[in-house]
Formats: sequence, structure tokens, C-alpha cells
Amino acid sequence: MISKIIKRYIWLLNLLLPHKAMTFEEIAKNWETSNLNDGKPLARRTFHEHRKAIKELFGVEIKCNTSTNKYYLSSETSLRNNTIQKWLLSSFTVSNMIKVGHNMKDRIFFEDIPKGTDYIPTVTEAMQQNKVLLIDYQPFDQHQKTLHFCPYAMKIYNQRWYMVGLIQEQESIRTIAFDRIRTMDSTEARFDIPKTFSAQKLFADRIGIFVDDKTAPQKVILKAHGPSVDYLRSLPLHSSQEEIAAKHGIYSDFQYKIYLNPELETKILAMGENIEVLEPKELRDKIADRLQMQLIDISNILKHLNYGRNYKRQQRDYLRHHL
Repeated sequence: MISKIIKRYIWLLNLLLPHKAMTFEEIAKNWETSNLNDGKPLARRTFHEHRKAIKELFGVEIKCNTSTNKYYLSSETSLRNNTIQKWLLSSFTVSNMIKVGHNMKDRIFFEDIPKGTDYIPTVTEAMQQNKVLLIDYQPFDQHQKTLHFCPYAMKIYNQRWYMVGLIQEQESIRTIAFDRIRTMDSTEARFDIPKTFSAQKLFADRIGIFVDDKTAPQKVILKAHGPSVDYLRSLPLHSSQEEIAAKHGIYSDFQYKIYLNPELETKILAMGENIEVLEPKELRDKIADRLQMQLIDISNILKHLNYGRNYKRQQRDYLRHHL
């Protein structure tokens, strides 16, 4: 939930972004019709307090052109390019639109709020003070374990909060899902973040959240057929994507420089029969293994449902379309 005062800051930013420059009187006039208006006019002193807070919170300065007495954003490009700021601005814009038009509330849908938010204050404080966290962690496929964790950064992925950092017991950088944490306490032990660490660089060559600091990114080539060609052109699988070969209307080859991990495999499998892994062989084999496991699962289901003689034919159809 975004607080009312934060919403006022975002409202002001959203107002100035498209208008470029406005006088205080124009801003105050827009405030009169805002759904955030509490019945009071926008005081000039309040406006200047908002300017100061926006600079501290968003790193964006609202400057005044003294020759025209118009206010404008000094770092508009920076604001548009910052992921967190864009998320806040777009979330506010849509929620504001829904409030203005009540008939829209059943026509605009949001993803669920990321789970595990209760731990955010503890983690952010530990990050600010470089304090080691003591956590009881329950992975999906393992027994609960107690870990000493040095939190370097936080990340949202697929509606889940994660923290990235060093597990002292393993002496390796890993990601921890907030919703798998059973207990968390901040200790008095301190840690130093390596000068070479960059969360942005850590995830730059990865899809998803899985981190293994013992591997390196590899060249991956995928062959896309049919509608998957235009799909990948409009929504690249990864920022490193390059289209290196194409036969119009038939296929295109896409190349990536990326880490191999389970999330990459899942993305490829989700695109179905129109995607083929050309390189590397390691990834091609993993995809084949997972398809084979899916086939076994489907076979067991068909047997259980007593499809009789037809299930073998459906096995062959599945293999023909996916391998």
C-alpha cells in the first residue's frame, strides 16, 4: 500500500512528465480536480515541501525557470529509465484511473502482490548496516536449515521477493526466497560487500533468479518456427538476443549470451513445439530430458484414465511435436 503522501509526490511527477513545464497556479488548478484532494487547496509552502521530498526520494529535482515562473523536471530521462520509479508511476496512474472511473475496477487486473513482504524492513535495515542475518530456511525439496546470510541486494521475480547475498556456511552467493523463510533475526556480526559485486551485473546475463557463481554465461542458439518468430522479435527472451539467420515465413535463428539455468529451460519449454535448441548440446540434452519426463508423466496419467490402446498413439504424437 502506497501512503497518501507518497501518492501526492507521484501525482505531481505524473502531472509534470507530459506537460513539461507548468506554473504553480496551473499545478494548483490541477490539484483541485485530483481524487487525492482532501478539500484543501495546494499551498505554495506544501508544494515546495513536496519538491524537496521528491528530490530526496526519487533523485529528481523540480526546478523553476525564473523567466517564465514555470516548474519542470530536471531529470525526466532518468525518471523514465529507472525501473522502480517507472513501476511506482505506472502503478499510481492505473490505480488513479480506476478510482476516477469506478466502472473500470472490474476491467483492469493486477498481478498478486509479492509474498514475504513482512521481512522487507529487517532485510533493508541489515543491508544498510551490513549486518549478518540468521535465518531458518525451508527449501521446497530439502529439510529446513539454519543459515548465516549476508544480504547484498533484494529482487522481485514472479511475484516473489528474494534477497541475494553470501551464505557463510557455503561460502557462495545465492538467492533466498522470502516466502521460504521460517524465522529471521538480525545479528551484531558485520560483513563487507566485495568491491567487485554488482547486483545489476549479476543478473544481466541471466533469466530469472537462480544464481551459481561457479559457472559462466554461454552462447545459446534457438531456432524459432511459425508464430514464435514474431513473438521473440516483439518480446525478446533476453536483452542479449540477436537474430542471426532467417528464412522468411519459415524460421529464424536467435543467439544469446546467457547462463544456463532451470528458468531458461522452463522459458524454452513454455514456447512449445515451435522452438528448437541448436546450441549448446548441454542445454539441448536437458530440454530433451525434461520432455522425456513430461512424456512419462503423461503416459502414467493416460494409463490411469484408462485410455486403452489410444495412449500409445498419443505418446507418439507428443514425441513427434516436441522432440
